[in-house]
Amino acid sequence: MAPALNFNSISNTVCVMDASTRLGSSLVKRLLTNGYTVHAATQNIHNGGHGEFLDACDMKRIKNFHLDPFDYHSIVDALKGCSGLFYSFEPPKDQSCTYDEYIGEVEVRAAHNVLEACAQTDTIEKVVFTSSATAIIWGHHENDQNSASMLLDERHWSDINVCRKFKLWHALSKTLAEKTAWALAMDRGVNMVSVNAGLLMGPDLTIKNPYLKGAAEMYEDGVFVTVDLDFLVEAHICVYEQISTYGRYLCFNHIINQTEDAVKLANILSPLPSSPQSMESDTRIIQERISNKKLNKLMVECQPQINGKSRGMLMKVST
Repeated sequence: MAPALNFNSISNTVCVMDASTRLGSSLVKRLLTNGYTVHAATQNIHNGGHGEFLDACDMKRIKNFHLDPFDYHSIVDALKGCSGLFYSFEPPKDQSCTYDEYIGEVEVRAAHNVLEACAQTDTIEKVVFTSSATAIIWGHHENDQNSASMLLDERHWSDINVCRKFKLWHALSKTLAEKTAWALAMDRGVNMVSVNAGLLMGPDLTIKNPYLKGAAEMYEDGVFVTVDLDFLVEAHICVYEQISTYGRYLCFNHIINQTEDAVKLANILSPLPSSPQSMESDTRIIQERISNKKLNKLMVECQPQINGKSRGMLMKVST
């Protein structure tokens, strides 16, 4: 039986956009399981169907919408009657999936349109904005002589000039879009929280994933973090349902900071016949320089509400 909703803090109709992504489709299924009614907004409605995963009761509580993040009216239509929004962005299907210097403008426009639509939708009580850890981790060496001992968390922002200098387009896009969303949310009085996710692991992960630009530097700096899909979904549900949530939440449950983990990831991305000898002899454990304590504390508080599962089994607690 699905857990009862806390109707003192939330109502039971929410919108997920884009619902066709791995995160989006998983959120839809989880929200339906938890008793919500879901507006599933997808850029390509033909790829956004969820019927094959749902029973008859679930199908009665899901409504599909065609989403164009650059068409304000399509966003407003999807939000009608919803108390909450789970928003994430991926490049439109008709564009290159590779982030470039122009994708930031596209992502900023989409974020602006979505937050403006939320501000104009009276029923919206909370927005969960999916961002990235890449909007946090870049450029701190250039800005702080004591950066080697700095512990990064959700209070930090990636340096836009550094992202441009080193062509870190994913980090630049996520940083600009999230800053745009925050500025508009504060100006319009929208209750927003962000989830800054690490690299999402899964069977579709390839070396072409734009998050991986600068992977070697992330590893050496002790900030190369990853997140499993189930953990990421739980984090989104938790920050939405808890009325006390605020600001940004850095979300990961694993950090790649030793050779064994680096080799495993390298083989997932591009299988090698054998590991380079230099890597086999490297026994260092890179000092962690990133913390997810804010989210972990929150998820422990949420633990009894999540289908009886123990969140602690999934968490990677930073020191």
